[in-house]
Amino acid sequence: MSEAAPARPVKVLIYSDDVNTRQQVILALGRRPHPDLPEFEYVEVATEPVVLQNMDSGTINLAILDGEAVPAGGMGIAKQLKDEIYECPPVVVLTGRPQDAWLATWSRAEAAVPHPIDPIQLAEAVIALMRPSVPATSPTS
Repeated sequence: MSEAAPARPVKVLIYSDDVNTRQQVILALGRRPHPDLPEFEYVEVATEPVVLQNMDSGTINLAILDGEAVPAGGMGIAKQLKDEIYECPPVVVLTGRPQDAWLATWSRAEAAVPHPIDPIQLAEAVIALMRPSVPATSPTS
């Protein structure tokens, strides 16, 4: 019998100047937010230059950016990434409140989730973005 090679982990960049926000995101998503997805590997980042360096490396599959981070907010960084990186991976922006979702649209982020972080809402947004990029598998009966 041959076993399928394990899928490479999904590399998720989490940007926030607040370590508690980064931990909330990791706890909300866990190691594997959906059985159809490979395990997630997290890259925690607290500054804009390190976000850009990681995103330029081409190894990140998803970025979750805190729109409330200072001095560089996640929405401005999202817009810069979408403008400058060819085939930029999907971006989720954490907004200050639900009414700020329109700003996430301006930033060209694929999804916006408001603070305080709702684990179900964040997981649903991430799964919706990542499922199309995972190879299809045949259904089991």
